[in-house]
Amino acid sequence: MNMEWRDGNRITLLENGEAFFPALYERIGQATKEVLVETFILFEDKVGKALQKNLIAAAERGVRVELMVDGYGSANLSDAYVGALTSAGVRFRYYDPRPAFMGLRTNMFRRLHRKIVVVDGLTAFIGGINFSAEHLSDYGPEAKQDYAVEVEGPVVADIHRFTLQAVYSEDHHRSWLRRRSRLPAHNRQPGEAQALFVYRDNDEHDTDIERHYIDMLRSAQREVIIANAYFFPGYRLLKEMRNAARRGVRVVLIVQGEPDMPIVKVGARMLYNYLVPEGVKIYEYCRRPLHGKVAVQDDSWSTVGSSNLDPLSLALNLEANLVIHDSAFTRQLRDNLNGLIQRDCQLIDESKVPKQTYWHVAKSVLVFHFLRHFPAWIGWLPAHTPKLSLVAPPVQPEMETQDRAEPENEGAKS
Repeated sequence: MNMEWRDGNRITLLENGEAFFPALYERIGQATKEVLVETFILFEDKVGKALQKNLIAAAERGVRVELMVDGYGSANLSDAYVGALTSAGVRFRYYDPRPAFMGLRTNMFRRLHRKIVVVDGLTAFIGGINFSAEHLSDYGPEAKQDYAVEVEGPVVADIHRFTLQAVYSEDHHRSWLRRRSRLPAHNRQPGEAQALFVYRDNDEHDTDIERHYIDMLRSAQREVIIANAYFFPGYRLLKEMRNAARRGVRVVLIVQGEPDMPIVKVGARMLYNYLVPEGVKIYEYCRRPLHGKVAVQDDSWSTVGSSNLDPLSLALNLEANLVIHDSAFTRQLRDNLNGLIQRDCQLIDESKVPKQTYWHVAKSVLVFHFLRHFPAWIGWLPAHTPKLSLVAPPVQPEMETQDRAEPENEGAKS
């Protein structure tokens, strides 16, 4: 499925759960025909219960509701939670729900990582925010800093068509011998209120998001700010960051200073020696865990979505971003990121970069290539093609009574 740049969109930046959840629930409450939801994480906490309540209310008033969650990221939902949804008429799907090889989930690295909601085919939400209380500030010091957008306009039709196809079809992959990546859409007439829905799959669009980042860095003239929670990209993207900084572009990278997983800081810091001496300014966000996946370039280009810049997102996960060409939106996102830098970030200058030794260089090269390629190696294990599983509504009580009686009679006969 190929996407094109669309004109005439209205795009609203939503920062953290405080802005995202109320806007989303208001739209779901106004739905008259359809609600489509895809998410990586759905927890059975106050946020998950609020989503459940809103989806049940929509289904009970006759709205078609489709909910698909990743079987790895949302593995701990109770039967009661899911049963309440399906009893109300919500069609609930797990993406790749069960172990597939010797009791192990060999495709735990190939995840549905998108976060998309489409309401009535008219409004879409896309970003990095999961359905978890971790995205609310009252969660405490571990509350995540993150972003999403609410969008109306022609691009919603692309998001709607894509999401509808995703919830009804399994992710079929061609043989790698026949796979051919397509070039991502190019904006031939940049203007205002333009948006492009871009996604990553494991077929023809396996590098689209990464290519948009690379093209953005190559065309940057004044400034690039990238804020990414899990930053460990490939050499091509790193090289373009250095090249942009060398030609005088202010290249700023915001990464986690208080990561939710220690390996995140280890991986990112391995790259400091490569970037900082060349002029890339790196800031560690230290207020709380950074979960955002956003970027801005110059005056008009920006992106918000689910894709990290790490091996999982760039090589295996199913991801989705919105690429935006709009000066007002880009200015708002840039101001927000600069505010994070001023208030809550620590600059990593050359005095904080680890000293280079032969052992450090050799170790970094080995670890870098291992971390970059390990997920792809895992992806070649057996049974790596994901499946969808539709959860049936629970059996009604009167039927359960009858069902219990029948086995007892059969047992007596035997």
